[in-house]
Amino acid sequence: MDGLHDLGGVEGFGPVDQEDYGRTFKYAWEGRMNGIAAAMARPPGWSIDWFRHARECVRPEDYLTRSYYDQWNLAYAAMLVDSGSVSIEELASGKASLPVTPPKSRPMGAAEVLGKVHPPHDPHRPGGVAPRYRPGDAVRTRPVGFAGHTRLPRYARDKPAVIHACYGRQLLPDAVAAGREEAEPLYCVMLRAKDLWIEAADSPDEVFLDLWESYLEPA
Repeated sequence: MDGLHDLGGVEGFGPVDQEDYGRTFKYAWEGRMNGIAAAMARPPGWSIDWFRHARECVRPEDYLTRSYYDQWNLAYAAMLVDSGSVSIEELASGKASLPVTPPKSRPMGAAEVLGKVHPPHDPHRPGGVAPRYRPGDAVRTRPVGFAGHTRLPRYARDKPAVIHACYGRQLLPDAVAAGREEAEPLYCVMLRAKDLWIEAADSPDEVFLDLWESYLEPA
């Protein structure tokens, strides 16, 4: 969707913080948040694309002031409430409103959690209509905005491009975020930096993006 989160190519936000903290997480609570997200039993319909859309709905003032894992915290809280898994009151109090039944078996270890709760996700969906484009084909990215989640960044819209490779049919994030399982051919697309930014008019650099077929039009 078009929103403040789509910062690619936007000026005025200063340099990217590249400080090396010497550890995986800057603060200990960030590791805990990452662990909670990995171990969470997720209701039907949850997906990485739904999570990304939830983050994109964060208010601009919160998106710009909350840290990365703090945004995770906010997004997962909203998703839990939306799915009916918890109430706002339970989140505020930190306590379940109903008695918790102790598990009958021992708690799973870390390896079991990662292996059973979140099995490897395969986005490939073989079959279907053959890809429309082949490597070397000239295309143009779509110029329109999007109401929901999309993987076509704003700075790369309505730009000339060339198909570099095709990865086959894969799940379309736009549809998955809305609860639909739809697949399209996914391409690696090359765009010239000078077509993306005025400042790069004399640059030989190239930018490669993975874009779905519905994001593209014949040149």
